[in-house]
Amino acid sequence: MKPIYMVDAFTDEPFRGNPAAVCLCDKPEDERWMQQVAAEMNLSETAFLVPIDDGYDLRWFTPETEVDLCGHATLASAYILWHTGRLRFNQTARFVTKSGVLTVAYNAADGWMTMDFPEEAPQPVHAPESLIQGLGLIPRYTGKNRMDYIVEVDSEQTVRSLKPDQQQLMAAGGRGVIVTAKAAAGSPYDFVSRAFYPNAGIMEDPVTGSAHCALAPYWSRRLRKQALTGYQASSRGGIVKVSASGGRVLLTGQAKMIMQGALEV
Repeated sequence: MKPIYMVDAFTDEPFRGNPAAVCLCDKPEDERWMQQVAAEMNLSETAFLVPIDDGYDLRWFTPETEVDLCGHATLASAYILWHTGRLRFNQTARFVTKSGVLTVAYNAADGWMTMDFPEEAPQPVHAPESLIQGLGLIPRYTGKNRMDYIVEVDSEQTVRSLKPDQQQLMAAGGRGVIVTAKAAAGSPYDFVSRAFYPNAGIMEDPVTGSAHCALAPYWSRRLRKQALTGYQASSRGGIVKVSASGGRVLLTGQAKMIMQGALEV
C-alpha cells in the first residue's frame, strides 16, 4: 500500500485554495499507473514522490497528462513531508523535477512555506483571434512564455466576471491562458488573476503556483515592486505571495491537510 494525501494549497482554510493529491512511493512507478491514479483522484494535479539520495524525485499529473511544472502540488508535497515527520521543520524540502531542482522552506514563526521556482517571464506576442474570441475582449497586453499566454485586462472586475469560451482557448494552443489585472484600489492584494487550462483537461485551475512564475516578474516590472501579493480569484480563491529576482521566483503560501489514506493497487 502507498500512502496518499489530499491537501488544499495556498490557503489555511479547508475547501479553499487548490486541492492536490500527494502519493508517496518507495520506487519509481510506471507512467501509465501514475496517470490512472491521477485520473482516479480527478484533481487538477496529483504529485508522486520517490525518495532519492539528495531529496525526492517529484512528478505531477493532471487527470489527462503529465505536466512540467506545478506549484500547488509542490507546496502540498512539502507540507506532507513536514507534517508526517519525514522531514524536520528546519529542513528544506528538495525536489528533482522536469523543471530542475525546486526547494521549499518552512517558516516556523507563521507556518507559511516558500518555494524557489524558475522565473517564467512572458514576452509580448500578438493575440491570436481564438484568444480574443475565447475571452470576449481585446487584451490590454498579451504575452507568452514556454507554457502559457498571459493576458492583462482593464480591471479586477473584468477578471472576476470572465466566462471564457474554452473551445476557443484550446484553439489558441499552449498549456493555457492566465488572465490578470491590477487589484482594485484599497485591496490587500497587488494583482488578481484566473487561469484556464482546457488543453490539460482543467477548465479553470483554482490557484496556480506556476502561473505566478510569470505573474511575479510581469507585475514586478509594472508596479515597480519586488515583493507582491497575488490573489487568484477562482470560486475557491487563494493567496500567493511572490518575489522575483535573478531569474528565480519565490512563491509563498499556506496549506491544509484534508484527507489521508492508502492506495491498495
